[in-house]
Amino acid sequence: MNTSRELECIGDEIHAALDRVLQSGRFIGGPEVESFERAFSVSTGSRFAVSVNSGSDALFLALQSEGIGAGDEVITVGMTFVSTADAIVRNGATPVFVDVREDTLCMDPDRVEAAVTGKTKAIVPVHLFGQPAEMDPIIEIADRLGLSVIEDACQAHGASYRGCMAGGIGRMGCFSFYPTKNLGAYGDAGVVVTDVERLAVRLRAGANYGMETRDVEEFVGINSRMDAFQAAVLGVKLPYLGAWNARRREIAAIYDGLLSDAIVKPTEAENTSRVYHQYVVRSGRRDEIRALLAEKGWEALVHYPTPVNLQKAYLDLGVKASLPVTEDAARKVLSLPLDPWMTDGEVEEVARIVNSSVSG
Repeated sequence: MNTSRELECIGDEIHAALDRVLQSGRFIGGPEVESFERAFSVSTGSRFAVSVNSGSDALFLALQSEGIGAGDEVITVGMTFVSTADAIVRNGATPVFVDVREDTLCMDPDRVEAAVTGKTKAIVPVHLFGQPAEMDPIIEIADRLGLSVIEDACQAHGASYRGCMAGGIGRMGCFSFYPTKNLGAYGDAGVVVTDVERLAVRLRAGANYGMETRDVEEFVGINSRMDAFQAAVLGVKLPYLGAWNARRREIAAIYDGLLSDAIVKPTEAENTSRVYHQYVVRSGRRDEIRALLAEKGWEALVHYPTPVNLQKAYLDLGVKASLPVTEDAARKVLSLPLDPWMTDGEVEEVARIVNSSVSG
């Protein structure tokens, strides 16, 4: 995250927003949080947005609001950050992992129905790296079998599928505002969006100890409220999201045009608008590429070297799955540098380094 370049662009607005919170004395909830919730719900085409402390809590509370618990199963993918599956386990349920598509690395709808059992209660597709999953067949399966679809849109702020905004397609959509996200706070923050008022009420109570009214705990919830400083920062940034995503797409297009065909480049699925939270390539020479980039002063990260189905925590739980596409991708994926403040020259430099590492 290039905070210095970001602050050159919006620093005055950020400082004014933070000062406004200090002067108000409202640090948890209040007008800054309410204003951001309204604006974000509109941006996703959803009726309600319930702010929480993190994307992880957003996923946990979304599952909890559907009554998912011990004995239940939830279908998701292993090609994701651990918090997706952790939210399922934290609710007492069992994750059932399915493989991803070779092209998008998002949930393969053809694998979903075979994973459904009498214990299945929900499907959690992940819009990985800013690429929306193929939602129509997932929604069709869920509707036909009476399952809830909860979108993990934590990496997909502003992405769309068939004209619908990511997060606003299923029963609920969960977002993270971790600082490195396309829309990032200056700390932890998250939100759940939904069109269902009953769920919004349940979510808001769940994030406030399970209290729908003051001093009356209806059920055991958690303390997961967005603070006003983060809401103020996000309120400043949200109007810029479209332009920043457009720049990410421009950078991705430069990479697409310059990178060697020896590199597997990310694809944008038909009828989607990808927002490139990460520009993730695949190569059997990943470690060589990464080392050469580091030598030249560029950091490239691996998202994710160990898929969730192979993490020790899940093997210890006895949650086992063989996911050939996921596991092959995990051995090859590399996230190239990308943020909206990179210059064309910097992108070209990274591309030259990558090409030089695979040309021999």
